[in-house]
Amino acid sequence: MATALPLLRTWLPRQRWYSAAGEPPALRILGEIPAGADDAGAEVRIYAVADDAAPREIVYQVPLVLRSAPAPTGTSVIGSLPDGRVVTDGPTDPAYTTLLARAIGLPAGDAEVLRGEQSNTSVIYRPEGEPPVICKVYRRLEAGSNPDIELQSALAAAGSPHVPAALGTWESAWTVPDGTASGPLAFAQEFLPGVEDAWRVALRSAAAGADFRRDAEELGRASAEVHLDLARLFPVSEPGPAARSTLESAWRRRLTIALDEVPALAAHRERITRRYDAAASARWPALQRIHGDYHLGQVLQVAGRGWVLLDFEGEPMRPMEERRAPDLALRDIAGMLRSFDYVSGSLVLGAPADVQGNPTAWASSARAAFLAGYAGVTGDEPAGALLDALELDKAVYEAIYEARYRPDWLGIPLAAIERLAGV
Repeated sequence: MATALPLLRTWLPRQRWYSAAGEPPALRILGEIPAGADDAGAEVRIYAVADDAAPREIVYQVPLVLRSAPAPTGTSVIGSLPDGRVVTDGPTDPAYTTLLARAIGLPAGDAEVLRGEQSNTSVIYRPEGEPPVICKVYRRLEAGSNPDIELQSALAAAGSPHVPAALGTWESAWTVPDGTASGPLAFAQEFLPGVEDAWRVALRSAAAGADFRRDAEELGRASAEVHLDLARLFPVSEPGPAARSTLESAWRRRLTIALDEVPALAAHRERITRRYDAAASARWPALQRIHGDYHLGQVLQVAGRGWVLLDFEGEPMRPMEERRAPDLALRDIAGMLRSFDYVSGSLVLGAPADVQGNPTAWASSARAAFLAGYAGVTGDEPAGALLDALELDKAVYEAIYEARYRPDWLGIPLAAIERLAGV
């Protein structure tokens, strides 16, 4: 294990799923997760690796394949050990993907890594004569249930057309300082080939100046139907003083972090706080399980099926205990409203020559249609001080994210904060 650590110190910070960007990694190998039998000529090792660089310790799942011979074409080589063995990133190596399929109970077939993901790594299997499957390998290890698996599996079992079918999980234990912890390593689900996510659909529509209101209204209806199903499938609770205090504290904690990392927010601090105070004294609906990180990139447009929701993990920067807890369905609505604003903001920011129409007006009409579609299912259009505060909280979260990872985009949430905070 110790011989692999120097390689990981160099390789890990370059991965899209590495969370402590900008900080030198402080890695410790906690232990090895049992991986089962190895293929001939390849040794599969799965490590639980702790990183102390972030304010809160993060434990990563790092599957590696060790080979004495050159790695197969297409694998991602991490480096070589002192004994000459080549180390590859597991999800890109057939020795690991075969083991992964076997652990979940899937037919293996040809496998490829889905490019462009951030917080996890997904492997697509295309077994001969079988429907394709996508298997999400969780890069951050979290003990206990994962809402991504828990919520999507329940919705799929209940017959919701708005989520992919759940096909299986791989769970295991790993070492922690005071013993062991256990949780999911991977989750397999129906793969929907040849489809686009709502972000690409919306961006193309906004750039062309096309009418997106019908699509946005149908997305609002699908969102409401998923919320109603979640309220039926999982416990719902009244927002008592303790629950309200926990949620309100999260807004204010994020604001404190944002003020420290984004100096431009200081001018809006008092107005943001007043918005939070108004929401705290407003009437709150019941708390329920929600998506938790809802935006256009988390939805697919599937022909003959409509909008399909993905990735119920919640915001990756929030602690897992918060993501598992009942929350306000309005938080998901606020997230989608912010996403429409991001479509507009990205076009204005890039100002490509082929943009037609008015992206800001496009976003306003899409937001209104989404809310109307949601109200058409629930009978109550979302509005008021609480929704305003949640949208503002989401923009504050975005400001932290953009300041850390995409400073060129920071102007998008800052403009929204100025608008939402009011005068």
